[in-house]
Amino acid sequence: MPIIKKQDGAGEGDVEAFLERVRQMPAPPKPSGSSGRLVLAMDATMSRQHSWDMALGIQGNMFAEAGRVGGLNVQLVYFRGAGECRASKWTPDTSTLARLMSGIRCQGGSTQILRVLKHLRTEATAGKVNACVYIGDALEEPIDALAAIAGEVGLLGVPVFMFQEGRDRAAEAGFREIARLTRGAYFHFGADAANILRELLAAVAVYAAGGYMALENHSASHGGAAALLLRQMG
Repeated sequence: MPIIKKQDGAGEGDVEAFLERVRQMPAPPKPSGSSGRLVLAMDATMSRQHSWDMALGIQGNMFAEAGRVGGLNVQLVYFRGAGECRASKWTPDTSTLARLMSGIRCQGGSTQILRVLKHLRTEATAGKVNACVYIGDALEEPIDALAAIAGEVGLLGVPVFMFQEGRDRAAEAGFREIARLTRGAYFHFGADAANILRELLAAVAVYAAGGYMALENHSASHGGAAALLLRQMG
């Protein structure tokens, strides 16, 4: 998964703004004893390889933290090359996801965010999806088409957390709109943000697995991004 470094000037205030958006969302409904379901969607075009490798080293932290509050099932969705867009099976196992990610190499191509959103709509219609994380750096599709499907995803109750690497203004505008329409959140990173991304993804995973109370317990033992989120919830 592409990992995104913290850009110059992106400090605690930016993290607080991102988490403020997260805390405004209601806790996702989850039947007692079940695991949360998180779609991890990633741009695997050529510019993403360095970030993909970094994300591979972080993804296990999501499972570990969510596992403490009831577990997490993750589905990897990625696109690359000439029209390739694939989705893995749902897995509760970090090693399974890591093996899949380690076998994928980024290839040149255009973004396929519309296909990601359509897939998310299908999954959410078939069964509950608690949240989606998308990581990328570009947007090369008509925003109106993306907004139409994002609105449907939002009506299905799936918040999309849009993480952007780089400073592409068109991508930022589109990412923000997708986050708004799904009642998710947008955050911008630069290439040195492995640690803060680890914290934020863990917080989103814990939220997907158990909602506010899970985040409260997570914060008590870990602090960091989860504590920042809870302070804004108070």
